[in-house]
Amino acid sequence: MLKQKLASEGHAFGAMVFEFFTPGIAQIAKVAGAEFVLYDMEHSGAGIETIKAQCAYCRGLDVAPLVRVPATEYDFIANVLDAGAHGVMVPMVDTAEQAAFIAAATHYPPQGRRGAGFGMAHDDYLPGEPAAKMRAAHDRTLTIAQIETVVGLANVDAIAATPGIDVLWLGHFDLTNFMGIPGQFQHPDYLAGVERIVAATRKHGKVAAFLALDDRWADEYWGYGFRMMAYGLDSALYQRGLASGLHHLQSLATK
Repeated sequence: MLKQKLASEGHAFGAMVFEFFTPGIAQIAKVAGAEFVLYDMEHSGAGIETIKAQCAYCRGLDVAPLVRVPATEYDFIANVLDAGAHGVMVPMVDTAEQAAFIAAATHYPPQGRRGAGFGMAHDDYLPGEPAAKMRAAHDRTLTIAQIETVVGLANVDAIAATPGIDVLWLGHFDLTNFMGIPGQFQHPDYLAGVERIVAATRKHGKVAAFLALDDRWADEYWGYGFRMMAYGLDSALYQRGLASGLHHLQSLATK
């Protein structure tokens, strides 16, 4: 399981899907070497039916389906977990109180307040003893808080200290936007914020995570201490590959 791999090996790599919610995308990512696929609901327009299908396509592939929900709402979090997600990312986490709410929504009692429904997608429709299923869910579910606002950055130590939060994911574009330096990823204030996030994860035994847009981004943020990374965007990867191929075809016409 992804959560156990992170704990034992200290790193995990995968893909993030914004556009290609196809039946084959999980297998394609798996063959490419992905350990997880992170499906976006915040910016993609994907709904719960799409997410449930994508989680089903991951079944049996040894690739963990993770979902970024649109907001800090119990219904969003609980629905994607019941649909079969192995983890949830919540955007714009600003406070320890929000982090505690998220952690409670992703865990069954007594650790949290996730509602119980069994013999469903999340437990592969199998019969079994509810207590054992809840323990298995606790062992599997990865809870990710996204740090991407000035307020969240100010409270990052308390967010990282929250029991039940496993990963802090840097939202780099939004963080620069809220800092008033949009897209300035070498600005000293932004880099100080990056350092602060990594320091909080190290202090509290959590994992720092990031979406690497290309090899350069991956190298840079690995150097900062980010150990869970998605590679993408999916649409950009396709666009770059297609552009390269089309450029070659066009070059043939000029010979």
